[in-house]
Amino acid sequence: MLHDRLVRALSAMLLVPGVLHFLTPQPFDSIVPDEIPGSKRFWTYASGAAEVGIGAAVLAPRTRRTAAGLAAMLFIAVFPANVNMIRLWVDESPLMKSIAWARLPLQIPMIALALLVRRGAPKPETTETTTD
Repeated sequence: MLHDRLVRALSAMLLVPGVLHFLTPQPFDSIVPDEIPGSKRFWTYASGAAEVGIGAAVLAPRTRRTAAGLAAMLFIAVFPANVNMIRLWVDESPLMKSIAWARLPLQIPMIALALLVRRGAPKPETTETTTD
């Protein structure tokens, strides 16, 4: 029961922002570091597609283990954008700066959640072949 709630929470944490990458891409474009090659919109859509795909895959027991592992890696991969947000928001209001700073330590429980879901997911069945 608890694991099911963790699965749904992880999925929502991926699906909601993933969909927002497509509905309102500009805020996501704005935090893509300039140092990353390519178009900011490409990275916004690519990360949104990854979030939606992984979020949906987490819901299916058959793909949950792999998807949860990918979620942990995705949370690590977007960390530079969160650091970049702090750099970009240096002149923002204290509230906005606090939000930017709060995102960094929040990555840790998100990664931990993904790993917990992975640990509790069914392991893929292996098929043994016998030779006679």
